[in-house]
Amino acid sequence: MKSLTPSKLKELGFFPVCKVSDLREKQGKRFFINETEIALFKVKENIYALNNVCPHQHSPILFDGFIEDGFIVCPAHGWEFNLEDGKQPSGRKGVDSYEVELLNEEVYVKVIKKSLNW
Repeated sequence: MKSLTPSKLKELGFFPVCKVSDLREKQGKRFFINETEIALFKVKENIYALNNVCPHQHSPILFDGFIEDGFIVCPAHGWEFNLEDGKQPSGRKGVDSYEVELLNEEVYVKVIKKSLNW
């Protein structure tokens, strides 16, 4: 995206979460955006945002998992989720992934809250 400013990012639905320096290499960190719990992961120059809740037993622990070959591995259950899209290795749906933007060393994440239409 060109000509990004904090107000433009907010207009596009991004929320400021933390500074890049708050994240440690290959270690997750947990945050809340509105009512959505996310996990951020820094791997080299990339920052990934995934839903923090492992769907196996609905445990909010993915931030505490370990990174292996581009996947976050749940520390309790061993389930794996691709850092880029949240899918499981088989390609099946895993966890939601969220768009990340960086501006002036700040990390912004766009979380689209899911709503049920009954």
